[in-house]
Amino acid sequence: MTKTFSAAGTGATSFAASAISRRGLLGGALGTAAAIGLAGCSPGSGAVPGQQQSVAGGGGAEKYEGPNVELAYWNGLTGGDGPIMQKLVDAFNKEHPNIQVKQTRIIWAEYFQKLPAAVSNGKAPDVGIMHNDDLATNAARQVIQPLDDVATALKLSEADFAPIAWTGGLYQDKRYGIPLDIHPAGFFYNKTVMEKGGLDPEKPPTTGDELMTMLDALKSKGIEGMWTSAVNANDLPGQTLLYQFGGKMVNDDGATVGWDGEAGVKAITWLKALIENGHSPKNAANDGPSIGFQADKAAFMINGPWMTTPLTENKKLKWGAAPVPKIGDELATWAGSHQFVLPRQIKPDNNKAIASRVFVNWISQQSLGWADAGMVPARNEVRDSAEFKAKGAVNEFAKELDYIKFPPPIPGVADQRVEWNTAVSKAILGQQDVATALAEGGQKANKILAANLKKYS
Repeated sequence: MTKTFSAAGTGATSFAASAISRRGLLGGALGTAAAIGLAGCSPGSGAVPGQQQSVAGGGGAEKYEGPNVELAYWNGLTGGDGPIMQKLVDAFNKEHPNIQVKQTRIIWAEYFQKLPAAVSNGKAPDVGIMHNDDLATNAARQVIQPLDDVATALKLSEADFAPIAWTGGLYQDKRYGIPLDIHPAGFFYNKTVMEKGGLDPEKPPTTGDELMTMLDALKSKGIEGMWTSAVNANDLPGQTLLYQFGGKMVNDDGATVGWDGEAGVKAITWLKALIENGHSPKNAANDGPSIGFQADKAAFMINGPWMTTPLTENKKLKWGAAPVPKIGDELATWAGSHQFVLPRQIKPDNNKAIASRVFVNWISQQSLGWADAGMVPARNEVRDSAEFKAKGAVNEFAKELDYIKFPPPIPGVADQRVEWNTAVSKAILGQQDVATALAEGGQKANKILAANLKKYS
């Protein structure tokens, strides 16, 4: 069974829109709920907040043989990835008749409002999913519990996973997430549009020079080859280019941003030039890059691997995927990781605690099916399998794992995104020159980070 909740009445939402609202709400609603609700919880009712709520049953390593239980499983998989996760849930339920998992999908912005409130009210779901850059915040706010017992019982180690995904589940040397996947930014190319521009549709660009040569060829045919917009630029394209030019969204100490200087200027200037040089419409909508690509008007886009689902469903579309070209000084790509978490329970149910761990372990082992959503499985044995090699586009994203980038595990690390978003929008729209917009935005962002360091210290 699955439920989907959305303020707009639909389970689908654009990544750009959801990212902005999710980050904004994290600093507001989640902070309030955590500070007021969670701080008032009696440690005796559910173990000491932030410490291990250990359970019997081997942390999920053993089969669950207790009475029938129903597990509430919350996540923000409201796009094309949700039904694919539901297939895995259905398979688990069929194989485990004494454990029935009920998936509830909530758009990420609302998810991070509802979850801390549910924890403080004693109505937390049994299992959840979070992005790696949400773990530290929610661990510090005592929304989720450590999972060291799970990792120990299952004998999991860094050797079993992509290293960055494994370490992405840690906060202050405690494990709060069991990695499910890595989802790096990818490069998508429209074969039909490439052919119209006289390009080889089977040879996507691998460097910035190759990409510009192709964009110029498309322009000579009257084709705006790579659309961008004020909102899209601050998302995966802008962050990926920032890393390629040597910058960071947040520096490792968590005290300052790394996008307010030369690297950020180079990244956003490159994207702005797409509009200025006629490679993108001047007033593309927020979701214009995706719409233009799927309408056979644009040849290229940098987007997330979750796009493989809608692109595959568009039977008229001829497309391919590849690693993001080396546009800047180094190969680097934005990436995230979905991690399983166990929300803190005020009144723990030992049977549900064991069953939840069994579920997390099973889904992790069966993550080959999750690759159908375009996500790269975190488990090495799954990625190394012949079955995964036959999955198509997702293998292109797997090639990027050696140089993907995560933000540091700092509580509130995403809160500075609002200033990045604003600064990039001002620069793309021409309201300020790029350097000024980023420098002024960086000053405001650094104040947010400083306040967070003080708050969480």
